Amino acid sequence: MKFHKEGWPSLFIVLLFSAILIGIAHYFFPTFAIAHWFAYVVSAFLTLVILQFFRNPTRQFTLGENLVIAPADGKIVVIEETEELEHFKDKRLQVSIFMSPVNVHINRYPISGVVSFFKYHPGKFLVAYDPKSSTDNERTTVVVKHKNGTEILFRQIAGALARRIVWYCKQGDVAAQCQEMGFIKFGSRVDLFFPLGTKLNVKIGDTVRGSQSVLAEI
Repeated sequence: MKFHKEGWPSLFIVLLFSAILIGIAHYFFPTFAIAHWFAYVVSAFLTLVILQFFRNPTRQFTLGENLVIAPADGKIVVIEETEELEHFKDKRLQVSIFMSPVNVHINRYPISGVVSFFKYHPGKFLVAYDPKSSTDNERTTVVVKHKNGTEILFRQIAGALARRIVWYCKQGDVAAQCQEMGFIKFGSRVDLFFPLGTKLNVKIGDTVRGSQSVLAEI
């Protein structure tokens, strides 16, 4: 188990806050043991929250030339036909993965290919399960073109708690399946858009693991 690089600023802030809190407890309440223990417990709790949220577990990747692998940990909350108006401008099969605060929040490429489109959108911070979050919230749109010509679009979407999206890609990059492409801090969702008729291996309510669970075949 490793600690993800995106977590170091948050860990530093928590450790600094903890040091101040403990210092205040000892300075203003030198003989009040309950105040000391309160400071220790709060500090330990916050540190553990950051350590678990930014964990980067070692995993055995599931790879396959014609497989679409889950780009994130979470629960399948949407499977439906919808209009994708930003890039494809036609009907697509949408699959949405909701990421809770206890999930691993690393985002990975679902297929290998070339990043044929990328765009960052500033926006709102609606709760992740709101249908409008896919079009109104802060988000990125990433399209990877497979060597067989199939394009898979996926979006990192901020939520009410997720206030920062991190991405490591740009248009023209070569994408390797299961390679890290970004991170969403403190919970949200990832939407994927497939061609109509794509054979899915998941259903609503399924729990998936990024880099391991097979979503579809193309």
